[in-house]
Amino acid sequence: MRFDLTQRFNAAPDDVAAAFCDPGFYEALAATPGMGDPKLVGREGDGDQVHLKVRYRFTGELSAAARAVLDPAKLVWVEDSHHDLAARAVTFRMLPDHYADRFRASGRYWFEAAGQGSGVTLRRAEGDLKVKAPLVGGAVERAIVSGLRERMDDEVAVLERYLAGS
Repeated sequence: MRFDLTQRFNAAPDDVAAAFCDPGFYEALAATPGMGDPKLVGREGDGDQVHLKVRYRFTGELSAAARAVLDPAKLVWVEDSHHDLAARAVTFRMLPDHYADRFRASGRYWFEAAGQGSGVTLRRAEGDLKVKAPLVGGAVERAIVSGLRERMDDEVAVLERYLAGS
């Protein structure tokens, strides 16, 4: 399943991109209910190139049919991402803790100014997600992308509060 998502932040693009590499931002996310309990499990790099590993768990709802073949409690993955702060661009892949033979996801996102001098940032994300599960794979993909969209949308308020220092 191909996905394209966009969020709008009331902050400058460089500040938003930098926050996504800051361990303190992930602590703020973890303190926010419904965010999939993110845990920063690895950070390497200095300057403009940063490699992050953040563990998430699925917090959405799956149909009864999907739960018959996939345990929602086992939908846990590490988002392995490479951040190029100079380009304000990120590539990522999701590495599942379970169901590695049935789950594949990767993509990229980037931060851009919403308008010249506006102090508003758009995060544009695109990627591919594939879940191999007889009869319910498509439903699980839609549920995961829906949960991803909700999480990304919820990150907006957390990030804006984080940048404001509250």
